[in-house]
Amino acid sequence: MRISDIHQHLAELGALPVHSGRVVRAWLQGKPLDAGTRRQHTEHFLPLSVRAGLPALAERLDGLVRLRSEHPGADGSARLLVALNDGQMVESVLLPRDGLCVSTQVGCAVGCVFCMTGKSGLLRQVGSAEIVAQVALARRFRAVKKVVFMGMGEPAHNLDNVLEAIDLLGTDGGIGHKNLVFSTVGDPRVFERLPQERVKPALALSLHTTRADLRERLLPKAPRIAPDELVDLGERYARTIGYPIQYQWTLLRGINDSQEEMDGILRLLKGKYAVMNLIPYNSLDDDDYQRPEGERIVQMVRYLHSRGILTKVRNSAGQDVEGGCGQLRARAVELVNTRRLQRPAS
Repeated sequence: MRISDIHQHLAELGALPVHSGRVVRAWLQGKPLDAGTRRQHTEHFLPLSVRAGLPALAERLDGLVRLRSEHPGADGSARLLVALNDGQMVESVLLPRDGLCVSTQVGCAVGCVFCMTGKSGLLRQVGSAEIVAQVALARRFRAVKKVVFMGMGEPAHNLDNVLEAIDLLGTDGGIGHKNLVFSTVGDPRVFERLPQERVKPALALSLHTTRADLRERLLPKAPRIAPDELVDLGERYARTIGYPIQYQWTLLRGINDSQEEMDGILRLLKGKYAVMNLIPYNSLDDDDYQRPEGERIVQMVRYLHSRGILTKVRNSAGQDVEGGCGQLRARAVELVNTRRLQRPAS
């Protein structure tokens, strides 16, 4: 379901654009669709035909996403396993300081070797209304003032739906444009489309290494853009919108935590309008990949920061509940499949 379908349905009920805007804003805030304002009751601004049709619309919108389980983390985050209308599941994450991470696809086609989501491949796209519905659901729990498109999926592979969601969140959703963060491995279409949009989000680029050959192995199905070319494209967009690019670097012990890589980061990002986010891998005991030791992470941050690269460590939210992207969904799918196998034959 797309956002345009909601507006079309409201128009068929007799709503003018001003009426549709009121209803959609109430939905985005996690409020009843007929919620008025402090100064104006519903019956004073919605036509009778629209008011009569709201219960059915509310049921339809509530069915877009449903909370299946909640997993609070010690860091103040909470991972939400969310069921879509067709039974597929995605993950949203309530972040500290009023943030929310949303999913844009069920599965992912990029196949990053360190990502659980990519192991399932791409199952389907998430519609623009389903993306926004994750925000509406989250706002029933707490305030959401920042939305990052860093959950399950590659936003660039669902570009029309994601940009439609961003446009609504940046207007009727009341979220500042730089607090909408589009995360991508670097699809050329992103750099063509985003500068033309009414709402221009911040950009997070998954770099992970300064070596083109290693990046191809870590992100096997990402566009073949060399790291230096990716940074050049990012820098151009950063100067256009006036806020820096966030470069994402999942730290993998013995793979991309070397001194050579640190010097490569200096070469690529020195003087650029950029922030380097080092993300220690959310490792389990039997994983093929492990995070570097804490002392090594501190050394890397100090080395880069002292040489002019703004560097932050961004731990994945909810690590204490083994909530790396895709892990909750993977466990839920495994449980469903196990129950099916255990079900007695009729």
